[in-house]
Amino acid sequence: MGLTPSLLTQLSQWIHPYYSEIALTILATILVVYGDVFNKHIKRMISPYHFVIRTFVFVLVCAFGYGLLVVFATPYVKQLILWVPNLYRGLIVISVFLILGYLAEKRRYI
Repeated sequence: MGLTPSLLTQLSQWIHPYYSEIALTILATILVVYGDVFNKHIKRMISPYHFVIRTFVFVLVCAFGYGLLVVFATPYVKQLILWVPNLYRGLIVISVFLILGYLAEKRRYI
C-alpha cells in the first residue's frame, strides 16, 4: 500500500504547530553531531595562547556562539521547512531526522 496524498497531508497537518520546535531540534542535533569538529578547529587555532585566553574563547564559542547560532538560525530553518510544499513537509521532516540519525550513527554517536 503506497502513501496517498491524504496521508501525507494529514502528517503535515499533525506537525504544523511544531515547525519552530522542529527547526530548533534539527539545528541542535547538527550541533551535537558536528560540534566537536568545529571545536577541534577552534582548539587548534587557539592552542598557542595562554590558558585564560583559551578558556575565554571556549566560553564565547560554546556558550554564546552556539546559542546565538541556534537562536538566529532557527527561523531560517523554519522558513526552509515552510518552503517545501505542504503535501511533502511531514515526509521531509521525518526524512531529515532519519538522515541526521544515520549521520550520528556513522560518527558513532548512537
